[in-house]
Amino acid sequence: MNYKFRMVSLLIIDSIVVLISIFLAHFFLNPFNPTIDWMLGLSSIILLISHHILCLHFHLYQRIWKYANIDELMSLCKVIVLSVLITAVSQLIIFKTMYERGLFLTLILHLVFLCGIRMFWRHLQLRRDKTVLTSPLKRKATLILGAGGSGRSISLELQKGDSILNPVVFLDDNPKLKNLEINGIPVVGGLKELDSVVEHYNIKHIIIAIPSLKGEQLKGIIKKSKRVCENVQIIPKYREFATGKINYSKFRNVSIEDLLGREAVLLDNNSISQKIKGKKVLVTGAGGSIGSELCRQIIKYEPSELILLDHSEFNIYQILRELQKVKKYTKLKSEILSVENRERVQKMMENHKPNIIFHAAAYKHVPLMEENIYSAVATNILGTKNVIDAADKVNVNSFVLISTDKAVSPSCIMGMTKRIAELIVNEKNNHSSTKYSSVRFGNVLGSSGSVVPLFKEQINNGGPVTVTHPEMTRYFMTIPEAAQLVIQAASFSKGGETFVLDMGQPVKIVDLAKQLINLSGFSEDEIEITYTGIREGEKIHEELFYEFEERYSKVHPKINAFTNEQYISNIREKLQGNLMFSEKELEQLLQSILSNVESHETVRMGVIK
Repeated sequence: MNYKFRMVSLLIIDSIVVLISIFLAHFFLNPFNPTIDWMLGLSSIILLISHHILCLHFHLYQRIWKYANIDELMSLCKVIVLSVLITAVSQLIIFKTMYERGLFLTLILHLVFLCGIRMFWRHLQLRRDKTVLTSPLKRKATLILGAGGSGRSISLELQKGDSILNPVVFLDDNPKLKNLEINGIPVVGGLKELDSVVEHYNIKHIIIAIPSLKGEQLKGIIKKSKRVCENVQIIPKYREFATGKINYSKFRNVSIEDLLGREAVLLDNNSISQKIKGKKVLVTGAGGSIGSELCRQIIKYEPSELILLDHSEFNIYQILRELQKVKKYTKLKSEILSVENRERVQKMMENHKPNIIFHAAAYKHVPLMEENIYSAVATNILGTKNVIDAADKVNVNSFVLISTDKAVSPSCIMGMTKRIAELIVNEKNNHSSTKYSSVRFGNVLGSSGSVVPLFKEQINNGGPVTVTHPEMTRYFMTIPEAAQLVIQAASFSKGGETFVLDMGQPVKIVDLAKQLINLSGFSEDEIEITYTGIREGEKIHEELFYEFEERYSKVHPKINAFTNEQYISNIREKLQGNLMFSEKELEQLLQSILSNVESHETVRMGVIK
């Protein structure tokens, strides 16, 4: 209902109610002589005009009846009493007399009709909303722990029907509240009865509405709640409500974007459509965090065919199910195989002949790769080379490698393997008609194996949150940002570039942990942060590019492009020939690493060489 229509409707309804009130009062008091005289007519006009003026003054026509409360009723009562008083004074001035009984009855009828209509309308609106939202499939039965002021306010907010949460029961340790109803919701017992109440009422969501809880007591309630219900939320502290920082109606779970410390980068997608629409696109590692998001983004640009390659059957099944719901003109194909299998990769490439390849298949977890060097080299180096060579043989138009900031001055096996993959990509670009490029970015918030899911799990368990070092920093971006950057790089690529997103300033890991603790409704006094020490292969600070990399263009306000051409030329001169690894050389490298797997330093030197 737009504002003008609503205003006119309220004016008409109130006018009818006001006139009915005064004339009905007259008829009740004069049942045998119900004639309308000059005094009654003029009094009706004065009452009507004063009522509307006062309603405008108190902004009653700007309020929504659906949310009518005691404040609105008090304002309405003021309007009714004042308008009747104005009419009474007018009668004294004009007619030298006052119709006391008629005015008193008009006042009563006025109050009953106007207040009743507003409350009745509120009831209908809320009932309609609940009819839509209260079905078991759409609204979650919610238990509120704490029937004090906070719990009562929350229950009122949720009962308005705008939330997916449906408060059905209170628990409170105050024995005076047991068996009472608050806002129509029963208080059935204390916190010790949590388990049985959750089971009896089929509770799907718990809100802890006891802001005074601290330390071990709060941790205990959280753990107990988490044990019986997956979805548990905590209201903020009293001071946050008092300062207006938090509103009860704004409850939500922590968003990944909340932790970024900056606005999420939205890239210009105009050039992407021309690059992808109607083309065959292959995504390796399509079941992973980055690969699956790449598929979600790519399918929006309507490629003729999207090929999803991953070694995990379950991951491919999951992302295919999701994409099937949104696809329009795109054929979806799946390939379940490992990029380490050179023959199968080549056969797959010949069967599909893609136009564009996004190579996201890689192992990325730093500590795990320190202990699984064979897999890191076999997938990140040999697997990448397999896909690169197969792309060259079928004349793929564009190949984009997903790299990492850990490839810059690498200190870990994972970073070293990704650096070698970058060099292979750059060198291959000099010997192929395919345009080869790399995309380098920092840590991805919310991806599998990242710190955010780990921190959230630790917070849900009551802590402690483990951080490796108080000064450790990382560059961060969201999964959609990372996927958009990769796609954007493909649209800009001329071959041989390394694209790097401007991710702002690096973020301290400990600051990220503190922010996540606060956004989860805790303070740092309640959730402990402990330092575990730097793990094998980790650095305190990451870098985004080498000093020798030449910045030759800013292809987008948030994307820089670098070239390694001079560096590659220098290496080529030192090696007196081609930088490319032959199959025999790579196999020897792998065997060397396997034979020295017990010595990390020996392995590192072997990879660097």
